[in-house]
Amino acid sequence: CACASIKAGARERAVSGSTAITPVTDTFDLAPTDSPDAERSSMRIVSWNINGIRATKTGLKEILESLQADIICLQETKVTRDLLDEPTAIVEGYNSYFSFCRGRSGYSGVATFCRDSTTPLAAEEGLSGLLTSHSGAIGHYGYTDEFSEEELQALDSEGRAVLTQHKILLSEDREETLTLINVYCPRADPDKPERKSFKLHFCRLLQARAEAILNTGGHVIVLGDINTSHRPIDHCDPDSRERFEENSSRKWLSQFLEDPGGTCTTPAPLEERESPEFPGATGGRFLDSFRYFHPARTDAFTCWSSATGARLTNYGTRIDYILGDAALVRGHFQDSDLMPEVEGSDHCPVRACLSCVMLPAPRCPQLCTRYLPEFAGRQQKLLQFLVKVDKGRNCADTEAAKVFLETKEKRENQVSSGSRQGLLSGQKRSEAVAVAVQKGAKRSKVGPGSGQGSLLHFLKPLEAKTTNPQPPTKTLKEPAPHLETPPVAFWKSVLRGPSPPPLCKGHGEPCVLRTVKKTGPNCGKQFYTCARPEGHASNPQARCNFFQWATRKMGHPS
Repeated sequence: CACASIKAGARERAVSGSTAITPVTDTFDLAPTDSPDAERSSMRIVSWNINGIRATKTGLKEILESLQADIICLQETKVTRDLLDEPTAIVEGYNSYFSFCRGRSGYSGVATFCRDSTTPLAAEEGLSGLLTSHSGAIGHYGYTDEFSEEELQALDSEGRAVLTQHKILLSEDREETLTLINVYCPRADPDKPERKSFKLHFCRLLQARAEAILNTGGHVIVLGDINTSHRPIDHCDPDSRERFEENSSRKWLSQFLEDPGGTCTTPAPLEERESPEFPGATGGRFLDSFRYFHPARTDAFTCWSSATGARLTNYGTRIDYILGDAALVRGHFQDSDLMPEVEGSDHCPVRACLSCVMLPAPRCPQLCTRYLPEFAGRQQKLLQFLVKVDKGRNCADTEAAKVFLETKEKRENQVSSGSRQGLLSGQKRSEAVAVAVQKGAKRSKVGPGSGQGSLLHFLKPLEAKTTNPQPPTKTLKEPAPHLETPPVAFWKSVLRGPSPPPLCKGHGEPCVLRTVKKTGPNCGKQFYTCARPEGHASNPQARCNFFQWATRKMGHPS
């Protein structure tokens, strides 16, 4: 479906303060799908933290098609180069561009899928330019003198950024460039102070690159999982306003984005800003496209905890963004919204619609996965590394190879003939013993009608052989002894399971057993808590505050 301009309607819904997330069909004024003008006048972009591209229950092509977008940016693919298979790398109708983590398997990673009608003219992996060893790079890396080469390599080693550059035709028939920066920003783990510094450095490098490309005269969109909720309205349970805004990642995001009122002037260059917290900066050059169209919408989240089932109570945060340069958002964005109805990850997708025409490049950039040796038909088979292959070989070559192998085998037989004679003699004795055993086995073989013997048959003492054996008499076959199955009460007394869980005080329902995973004195200890999903304290359907340590008396280690 194609998008039409709905800015006035979006503003009205935002001012009304409606907490319900508007369905997709209500968000866009739909035009006929067979309208050529509608198809040419809009471009749809989707960003989604997929939380494992190989863990999807349906095929990747079905997922891409269901998102109904021209360009789809995925984060946290959790796939490395050695684990990338062809169905994931090459999807019919799309060209893809991956960035892989180089230090850990199944960690991080981003990928951008473009329809063939939106083929980029350039693509690049990473923000620093150190991973670019091919033609067709985007360039313009900005001010990076504050980073050492080792720091730049570390920031790009986790596979957190892919850039694609496209040619677009705006409504005024102006041909311009649009660069999409698909990012997966690091998480600032409170237990690892070094990761907080790593995230700030990554964000500063991201800003340097985005603003450097923007300075060339084109347009830039930064989209993906920023791993930071910007305002208290973007968090389900924020701290006090002062404490909330003290977070260094939020301070960076505030100075990266233009203030909502649009009153800030052109900010100082990145190299002139004072510290990682940028206390002197008044605003940036990018806009949060969702808040531009929906400034007052509450309960609009994109990430929920899967461990606590928080999605059922909508107890989450908004950390996924589509950030466009201010001129592009104001002049050519038609809408930007969330897609909470799409499941399959602990995040939901976010989308945007632009009024522009994509001009596809005639050929995919070199970073495209279809040019990787393992997918481009240039991968050699294993036999080609073990056997010298001659393309003009014929029957004579085959016969020569056979003669060579026979000669080699004869030489090996002559060398080891002395040692083989002793082995053959021992082998003959062992073969004779084996034949005797087989003959005895044939004599003692049970007839076909007798069936399998019982266990008691092997425990009976052997009877002495008599000189005058009596003819066998027919006897009734004794039934096998029947072992009585112990009663259920016996097994319950022997195999004592854990005691039933306690009931929570808030709902009177059985609790769930959990284990402390956070490092500290209680790490590994088990406790009982309410089994309902996590939610706000004012929500009666959410988890109550019941807590009880599991003790040995309950059947669990303390």
